[in-house]
Amino acid sequence: MTSTLMIEAHGLTKRFGSTVALDGLDLEVPGGAILGVLGPNGAGKTTAVRILTTLSLPDSGSARVAGYDVVREAAAVRGNIGVTAQDATLDGVLTGRQNLVMIGRLSGLRRADARARAIDLLERFDLADAADRVLKGYSGGMRRRLDLAAGLVTRPSVLFLDEPTTGLDPTSRVRMWGVIRELVADGVTLLLTTQTLDEPTSSPTGSWSSITAG
Repeated sequence: MTSTLMIEAHGLTKRFGSTVALDGLDLEVPGGAILGVLGPNGAGKTTAVRILTTLSLPDSGSARVAGYDVVREAAAVRGNIGVTAQDATLDGVLTGRQNLVMIGRLSGLRRADARARAIDLLERFDLADAADRVLKGYSGGMRRRLDLAAGLVTRPSVLFLDEPTTGLDPTSRVRMWGVIRELVADGVTLLLTTQTLDEPTSSPTGSWSSITAG
């Protein structure tokens, strides 16, 4: 963990009509750390992630990710982050390998580099044996690991995980935390949302902090 702030927000607000989704959110995440944002459905967790990943504009306040302003320097932010959302955008009729290669190509990688990156990630996430299986045949745990792999195709310095362990069985949940532990060891900065109070007990020791949304 470093003293350099990789994610910071000051006074973020967001309304949807009469509903206040965010009311002055403040947070700071140093490099190589995990910040867990805890709260029930409707607490504004996903709204915060959407703002920090440039998918939504705040009504007021400011935020920087990887040193870039999320509004004024949105393209630079997107070039430094990976995102694993609750509703994955992977294509169910493609294989795991094809999905990762497609994401690599859309991100500007050459075909050979996209293929090499896909092979590396499939091995890292213990999906090599299922690489050429159509995604709709994956188990929930396998698909969630592929979701996370997809967020790492571009080797981001900051990764946003929106409820990464939701719906996973205990074994898959432990495996997912093992992968997250490896990412932190590699120096990736993580912000994750969760509804589960006991997530810190299975998270990488010494690198977890949390705030409560809502």
